[in-house]
Amino acid sequence: MKRVYVWTLPTRLFHWLFVAMILGAWISTNEDRWLSIHVAISSALAGLLLFRLIWGLMGPKYSRFNDFNFSISALKTYLLGIFNPSRTYVGHNPAASYIMIAMLATVALAIISGFLAYGIQENRGILAFLHTGAFSEMDLFKEIHEFFVNVLWVLIAAHIGGVMTDRFLHASDRTLTSIIDGHKNIEGESATLSVLQKIVAIIGIGGSIGILIYALSVSNNPLIASHTPKMDYKKELPLFVNECASCHTLYPPTLLPKQSWTKLMGELSNHFGDDASLEPADTRSILEYLLAHSAENSKQEMSVKMMQTLQNRDIIAITQTPFWKRTHRHIPIEVFKNDRIKSRANCKACHSDVEQGTIEDNAIKHITIKG
Repeated sequence: MKRVYVWTLPTRLFHWLFVAMILGAWISTNEDRWLSIHVAISSALAGLLLFRLIWGLMGPKYSRFNDFNFSISALKTYLLGIFNPSRTYVGHNPAASYIMIAMLATVALAIISGFLAYGIQENRGILAFLHTGAFSEMDLFKEIHEFFVNVLWVLIAAHIGGVMTDRFLHASDRTLTSIIDGHKNIEGESATLSVLQKIVAIIGIGGSIGILIYALSVSNNPLIASHTPKMDYKKELPLFVNECASCHTLYPPTLLPKQSWTKLMGELSNHFGDDASLEPADTRSILEYLLAHSAENSKQEMSVKMMQTLQNRDIIAITQTPFWKRTHRHIPIEVFKNDRIKSRANCKACHSDVEQGTIEDNAIKHITIKG
């Protein structure tokens, strides 16, 4: 049997980088505070995908899209004769051709919908300009993103299943190991690389790795940067900081609606069991500021979600709101009893940016409990 060079080095590098980045993107969804890492990996994956599209048009034999077999009759023949060990393919078989194109398209749609969700909901990244009042209540693109990710896992399972089936039926062809060393034991023409193809591969693969390094190492870069301004409450209203932050976390006005702030400021004589009464003029001044910057007047995701879950209820304890309970439901009670936190109400123990008016995912501090 002839030894044929099927998958050139750029094609193999693409394959394994593609696998590594998809796994990295998936792992980085396990913690909210890793969202920036998830976006950085996805940005690099977008660059890698662009390279593969170009490679499919001008790459070497077997890697070009015009070498893929998209004939319906060929697909039918392949599937009906899948257990016929005499039928072999040098490059992609008809089923693999469809699976590969479907995977590339699905990854592209997952990346696009992910960037849309990141910009619209989080007000971050290159599509943050879409974060306007018209989009502030939309979960649509996040749901679309999750849909395409789920489709991708199905396609990946189909791809692995196909490779293992080929390994079982045509072990001597070395289909599985060919993605490592590039060679198959099969009759055919070996693939070769031109100088131009080598240059394109260096730029494409090197560029995607460069995007990853840049996105992970350069803070506040355009790919992950937040466009939600930090608030300097001391400058905005010193009275608000002096009276409220002296006893507890300085909760952003954007966390509660007007009716909750009105109720809270009207009951300062019994402020969660303490007398926090102020001079009438000071009370009015702080209340006016809270109402002017309440959740109704904010486009931040936390404000929108708070309004959606409160449904006109005038709850004044943030930790008693449905939004807070839902987002913290997986945190063990022992965490809140830890000496570094002591209370559910101590938001700044984990959210380092809360007193600046934001609650960004990447600003969440991880608290380790010993013992």
